[in-house]
Amino acid sequence: MRILITNDDSISATQLLPLIRWCQKLGDVTTVVPKFEQSGKSHGIELHKAFEAMEVELVPGLKVWTVDSTPADCVRFAILGLKQEFDLVISGVNKGFNMGLDIMYSGTVAAVCEAVALGVPAIAFSTSIKAYDVALQSLDRVWAFFQKHSLMEKSNLYNVNIPLEPQGIRITRQGAPYYTDDFQHIGNNMYRPTGRCIHEDQHNMEIDTDAVVAGYISVMPMDIRRNDMPLFEQLKSLHE
Repeated sequence: MRILITNDDSISATQLLPLIRWCQKLGDVTTVVPKFEQSGKSHGIELHKAFEAMEVELVPGLKVWTVDSTPADCVRFAILGLKQEFDLVISGVNKGFNMGLDIMYSGTVAAVCEAVALGVPAIAFSTSIKAYDVALQSLDRVWAFFQKHSLMEKSNLYNVNIPLEPQGIRITRQGAPYYTDDFQHIGNNMYRPTGRCIHEDQHNMEIDTDAVVAGYISVMPMDIRRNDMPLFEQLKSLHE
C-alpha cells in the first residue's frame, strides 16, 4: 500500500513521527506536511503566488517534504506536483477534535477531502490535546475495525475522532457545533478570538460529538459533494 501522510500541525508536530512509524507497518509512506501550523485554514489553496516545497530530514534517515502552504496544498503538491500515486491518504493525528459543524474549519479534514477530490481514499484522525499517546495506541484497533467491516470499500472518506479513554467504536454522523469564539479587544483595534465549548450533549451515540464525549471513537463516513439531494429530488422538475 502506498500511503501519503499530511496534517495541519506542521512538521513540528510531536505526533508526526509516531504516525509515520505506524503507517510504515501498512506500506510505503510519503510525508508532505505544512512548514508552519495551519490549524483552522480549512480548504484554502494558493492560486496566485509560488510557495516553497522542499525535502528535509525529519530524523536521521527519514526525509519528508514541507510545503509553505495549507494542508490541501500539501495533498495537491504530493499528487499533482510530485506526480505520485497513492492508495490512501492519512491526515493527522490532529491536536484537538474535529467534529460537529466545526469540521468546516479543519485543515486536517480539508486535506482528506482534497485527496478524495483527486481520486485517493482518505482518513482524517483527530484526538484530544491530552490524548496523543492513547490515540496512537488506538490506531491498530481502528484500522482493524476498518478492515473487519470493509469500510474503505463502502466509502472513500472518513473522519475519525479518538477520545482520551476509548470505550468502543461507533459509526456516527455529523453533530452540531462543538466550539465557538468570543472576541477579546486587546487594544489598537486588535481582537483576539478565544474559543469555548458550546456542546449540548443529547446522549445520542449516532452523533459524533455526543459519542466522543461519552468515550467512544467516532468513525464518520463523509462525502465531498455539497448537494441537498432530498431537496434536489423535490425541485428538479422545476424549470423555466
